Amino acid sequence: MDFEKARQNMVQRQIHTWEVLDQRVLDVIAEASREEYVPEAYRYLAYADTHVPLEGDEVMMPPREEARLLQALALTSEDRVLEIGTGSGYLTSLLAALTGEVLSIEISPTLKDFAQANLVGHGINNVTLEVGDGLHGWDEGAPYDAIAVTGSVPVLGHDFQRQLTIGGRLFVIVGEAPAMEALLITRTDEDDWSTESLFETVLPPLKGAKRPRRFTL
Repeated sequence: MDFEKARQNMVQRQIHTWEVLDQRVLDVIAEASREEYVPEAYRYLAYADTHVPLEGDEVMMPPREEARLLQALALTSEDRVLEIGTGSGYLTSLLAALTGEVLSIEISPTLKDFAQANLVGHGINNVTLEVGDGLHGWDEGAPYDAIAVTGSVPVLGHDFQRQLTIGGRLFVIVGEAPAMEALLITRTDEDDWSTESLFETVLPPLKGAKRPRRFTL
């Protein structure tokens, strides 16, 4: 398979056509060898418009959704970023290319090791990986300029938002299948946030994420 050609096609046919116009985002995606972060059995899906399976029922988001996430967060080289759900390390590598420092939390030790090997193999050195449960964020390094949550949450509490700096941005997917919504939440003041709906999608939930109670009469 010609991965270079597949990557060019992905950028042109999936990402350009999905309102991703930020040239910095387009450049880092065009330069990143996504197939080298994908499990060997699924390398043929590296540039497909679909989820790529990972260990423990986790997935890589479709490329166009990763691109929208990066564009929405509007990262600068001075930002400190928290990623919840390292996965394969691919999105982590893109965050690292766009910003100064990334702290990424992965609940699966196996996936953390997989991602670390991928990142080290590509010479990425501005990322810190931790094994842990990031369902409620990661207080130890807070506050963050941006937070990217790569698993969905049925209901969004305030933990992530309160770990943002003033002006900080949160990307998170909220809801239950088949109706989930990608949101960009910006902290505008100590106790104020603005919310922008980005797109509809479906993504497996973070481990331990609780569904809302439902009452029937």
